[in-house]
Amino acid sequence: MPSRPCLAALAITLLLIAAPATGQQAADIEARFKELDRNKDGKVTREELPQRVIFNRFDTTGDGIITLDEALGAIGAKPSKTEGAKPDPATPGTNNPTAPPVVPVRQGPRPLQAVAHGVGRLIPDGEFKDLAGKSYRLSERGNPTADEEGGASHPSAPGVPQRAKLSTVLVMTSTSCPLSKKYLPTLVELSKAWQPRGVRFVVVNPVATDVNDEMRAAAARLGDAAIYVHDKDGSLARAVGATTTTDAIVFDAARTVIYHGAIDDQYGFGYSLDAPRNRYLEDALTALFENRLLTVEATAAPGCALAVAATEATVTRSKITWHNQISRFMQRHCVECHRPGGGGPFSLQTYDEVVAHAPMIAQVIESKSMPPWFAVEPVATKTGENSAKNDSATHSPWSNDRTLEDGEKAQLLAWIAGDKAQGDPAETPKPRVFADGWMIGKPDAVFEFAEPQPVKATGTMPYQHVQVETNLDEDKWVQAIEVQPGDRAVVHHVLVFAVAPGDRTKHEGAEDGFWAIYVPGNSSQIYPPGFAKRLPKGATLRFQMHYTPNGTATTDRTRIGLVFAKQPPKHEVRVAGIVNTRLRIPPGADNHQEVATLRVPLNSQVLGFMPHMHLRGKACRYEVLRDGQAETLLDIPRYDFNWQLLYKYAAPLPLTAGETLRFTAWFDNSAKNPANPDPSKTVRWGPQTYDEMHLGYVEYYLPGEDVAK
Repeated sequence: MPSRPCLAALAITLLLIAAPATGQQAADIEARFKELDRNKDGKVTREELPQRVIFNRFDTTGDGIITLDEALGAIGAKPSKTEGAKPDPATPGTNNPTAPPVVPVRQGPRPLQAVAHGVGRLIPDGEFKDLAGKSYRLSERGNPTADEEGGASHPSAPGVPQRAKLSTVLVMTSTSCPLSKKYLPTLVELSKAWQPRGVRFVVVNPVATDVNDEMRAAAARLGDAAIYVHDKDGSLARAVGATTTTDAIVFDAARTVIYHGAIDDQYGFGYSLDAPRNRYLEDALTALFENRLLTVEATAAPGCALAVAATEATVTRSKITWHNQISRFMQRHCVECHRPGGGGPFSLQTYDEVVAHAPMIAQVIESKSMPPWFAVEPVATKTGENSAKNDSATHSPWSNDRTLEDGEKAQLLAWIAGDKAQGDPAETPKPRVFADGWMIGKPDAVFEFAEPQPVKATGTMPYQHVQVETNLDEDKWVQAIEVQPGDRAVVHHVLVFAVAPGDRTKHEGAEDGFWAIYVPGNSSQIYPPGFAKRLPKGATLRFQMHYTPNGTATTDRTRIGLVFAKQPPKHEVRVAGIVNTRLRIPPGADNHQEVATLRVPLNSQVLGFMPHMHLRGKACRYEVLRDGQAETLLDIPRYDFNWQLLYKYAAPLPLTAGETLRFTAWFDNSAKNPANPDPSKTVRWGPQTYDEMHLGYVEYYLPGEDVAK
């Protein structure tokens, strides 16, 4: 719920919209605009004004940004003139609130929230024709591999998941868009490389012109490796939700969208590269074939805009059923934990399982306790407050944001409250594969506990510390890491520390930064090409195990799988801790605040944050201090010890040397906290759960670092 100050500000804004413009109201709007414009760039974004109705009322141009001119124009007023105000010549328009928004000349792909961009949804079936008039359907299988036809097997074909071998790639193109023309050779190369693996490429020209010689020439260059389609009325582009003439959509044999975004980042608005730095489409197909998680599921695709972008009516089916929608919801948000052998208490893989638990599902969805995600997009608050928050995550900066979209949440709740229709089995998705598999693909090395660790049946257990020797004879660069508990039912979370020889007499290592993590629903770390973690020669892997007895005595042999980088990376991924080991939480305190800071020594790029507290942890916040001003980076008003989540940026956050990171935490040491081991105790730093920690991890890299040295 919004706080009273937020509600008051909201009411004032609504009154200003409704009332005829006066000089005082114009001044009030200007004051409110300056209050919302936290970064003082002369613009108010959706993140700064998350109330959608009000934002849309003031965003008269519909460009997702409100200028002061727009805000005043919305109430029929004119901007006041400020004496002596001049634009900053170094950054045109940033100090001129009446200037139009500054749009960068150079624009490349940027990460987008996957669900909002259609990832995970069902593509409706439909018919299309190539230039020769031959008909195809979206529901048709991809190109068969040689081994399926009885011929010689392609090297990659055996053991490849069916959802990969029968997948389809639809890529938009145009003979008039300069960026589409540049990408045609790339499409020729990709389609010919992936055709033998059973991937069908469909190249779609949705521009409303007649078939011409350029289209025929493009189709000839693609040859038999791709189907060239002239989608003159835009129906096919609408069906798949295409937005630009370079958009690529990957879906499997069940027509579930796996990836939606750019081909790569070689070309964009205002720039060209000799070679791409990120090969998004190829990486998505590779991940699909290796049955591992995608690092990037959705991006913007710089290209000529299409007037056929999918509307909500296009992508939302009139009749929501288990097979066409709800099963996909469960696969995307739930079954990673809620499956046999998973960390969840029951399975949600089948229709019967979901119907049996439907009331409980509705309860945890409405209370926002599932899927687990605790970050909010903060509104402007006074330093030290931790109550006035906004739960909108429409434009989240986090690549792993689990916040449900309003539309899919409404669909699920409506289906549960309704007749729970099953629908057409032909529309069911391919099952996600987990059994004995690795989400990161086949590891290059696996390290496992030498002996099973006993876990008792009842009560609680202190942290267990298990050491595993790697016996590596050289340093290794690690591109992907996955921790697999031996018994997921009793492993609450795992922190892994890589300790180099000579450092083994140090403390348990929590302050120095984790090397790998596991929490149900977050078991792997996959870094994009050019990024990797260093594993030192002869390192010892120290596992900090938190076991939660579940009524049956058992044992656990946790293991960790590593995929090594094929070559030394450009950037080394590091982790630092913002630490306050001198914390002191008084007995009975229900909102005790502790603060820790870390001065940034070098220009850095932050990849993510992971706060760590114990059972008395209540709320926390990361901020950066710049020129005496505090900017909130990550705000967690409801901290849950049960979920040690790593909040990963979709795009790295740049920090400048000399700035300060501040990590503030609030603790509840009162009897009102049902998890509190002892409300009468003064609590200090310690490694066990009945102690406390005030530790804010920061995952980062140094952009100017020479990794080779």
